[in-house]
Amino acid sequence: MQIQSVSIEDYISKIPEERQEIFRKLFDTINNNLPEGFSQDSSYGMIGWGVPLEAYPAGYHCAPGTPLPFLSIASQKNFIAFYHMGMYAKPELLNWFVQEFPKYSKRKLDMGKSCVRFKKMDDIPLELLAEVCRKMTVQDWINCYEENFKK
Repeated sequence: MQIQSVSIEDYISKIPEERQEIFRKLFDTINNNLPEGFSQDSSYGMIGWGVPLEAYPAGYHCAPGTPLPFLSIASQKNFIAFYHMGMYAKPELLNWFVQEFPKYSKRKLDMGKSCVRFKKMDDIPLELLAEVCRKMTVQDWINCYEENFKK
């Protein structure tokens, strides 16, 4: 379920009302904990943060001329999704997150390659997500991206 929006407020207004408060808290948690230099935008039907072209002119190899995506959140049909490309690309960061998750949530971790799915709105571990957001700087992500994806 992709939500087309022109702003954060527009996006939030289009998700189910019972999710709006926690989604806003999740947005604020990410925004307040990402290191300096990431820019926020709306793309792929999600709210995202990435490396702006001014900092990385090469941009995203899959969509030349666009910022390098890093993290995004979305309200899907049955869950809220938190996508973190750093966990996808850096096994030690993924392993850390998987190990820490049970300390912050009583639920089983529901995760794909870069996507953490939260089906219960009352159990989104904002403190843990804040911590993982602080773990990679813009330069860390550029270096990781160039090592793993850019050919």
